[in-house]
Amino acid sequence: MSQYVFKMPDLGEGTVDAEIVAWHAKPGDAVTEDQIIVEVMTDKAAVEVPAPVSGRVVSITGAPGDKVAVGSPLIVFDVSDGAAADGGAGRPANVAPDAPKPATPSGAAKTGGVAAASAPAASMPAAAAAARQGRVMASPANRRRAREAGIDLSTVAGSGPGGRILRGDLVAAQSRPAGADVSAETSAETSEIKVIGLRRLIAERMSEAKRNIPHFAYVEEVDVTELESLRLHLNLSRPAEAASLSYLPLVVMALTKVLESFPQCNVLYDAERGVLVRHRAVHVGIATQTSDGLKVPVVRNAQFLGLWEVAAEIRRLAERARSNKATRDELAGSTITVTSLGKLGGIASTPIINAPEVAIIGLNKAIERPVVHHGAVAVRRIMNLSSSFDHRFVDGYDAAAMIQALKELLEHPAMIFIPKVKSK
Repeated sequence: MSQYVFKMPDLGEGTVDAEIVAWHAKPGDAVTEDQIIVEVMTDKAAVEVPAPVSGRVVSITGAPGDKVAVGSPLIVFDVSDGAAADGGAGRPANVAPDAPKPATPSGAAKTGGVAAASAPAASMPAAAAAARQGRVMASPANRRRAREAGIDLSTVAGSGPGGRILRGDLVAAQSRPAGADVSAETSAETSEIKVIGLRRLIAERMSEAKRNIPHFAYVEEVDVTELESLRLHLNLSRPAEAASLSYLPLVVMALTKVLESFPQCNVLYDAERGVLVRHRAVHVGIATQTSDGLKVPVVRNAQFLGLWEVAAEIRRLAERARSNKATRDELAGSTITVTSLGKLGGIASTPIINAPEVAIIGLNKAIERPVVHHGAVAVRRIMNLSSSFDHRFVDGYDAAAMIQALKELLEHPAMIFIPKVKSK
């Protein structure tokens, strides 16, 4: 048997290891060159790694959630003639001295995938086992459900055509203890979900941000009645099939203007060097909820974009993030973040800073309620802005002044589009 040892590739940007998110091949599987064999995640993004050669999988290293060091053996192939067609089971492998062929990452920062296979398929029905030669058959939605539930799809007997895994199969698999026979009865009332992939990365970054950054929260009430009037008027001026304008692009436009006077809030903190990197360009991160967790695609150079350009870019990036097509560059490099819970916005929130930034602006729900306006009680549309600042570098006075300036623009939205008069 001629073996090829493929090692964890260097995925760039100082990566020293990568977490196994999902295997798409298992011992005994025949794979072809460039077939996706494993999905891994670094601190930057998820990457699908293709097979460097054609052959039969002899062994794999690591289960979903395990980290493998760059340069360590990842998967061993039998590349002898006929290995890809002989149907034999994988045998224990010795690491061969062959130099590994570099893998080509998928390029897209995808976080979808399936917790595929490190367990043998011997316990599966014959039809389902035959269908496992290669990638497990399951819809993207069921792959996501399996990943969130920590279910290894290679251990699930699919009841659909050709062994395809259906939602009912996942429900049945989740109800039995790990390692139990498929037919075993169980009365388990709990299930364990392994924290891996993007969810693990989110947890680590949130913990690190909350642990290391002394958050200063500031909430201000904003009368967005005029902003709502402008929004509705602009939507009426657009073709019926055009996407509706939300508050978010208007807030981004106002924020870019406010940051001209508060550059200390458009900053990244380089902790290793102990340096604040102040940016002239405004790269606005847009916190976006996806089926895989929270992602922050970036509207770059927002200060140079018009309203409709900002709106279109936010929609484009959100769609790419939710469909797992956003690239690494589209998910990195923000200098300040805006987050919105939309209709679920509540009265107030305390957003966590997207490190290494020093400020984040949160939009809460806009509702109509009676307020005193020009000395009389009137029904106005009110929305709270919930912001957080890194109190090490942004003083409370500056944070409050910045939000007050943002409030003024949002309450008098025509000012958003009037060029700032420079003093002589």
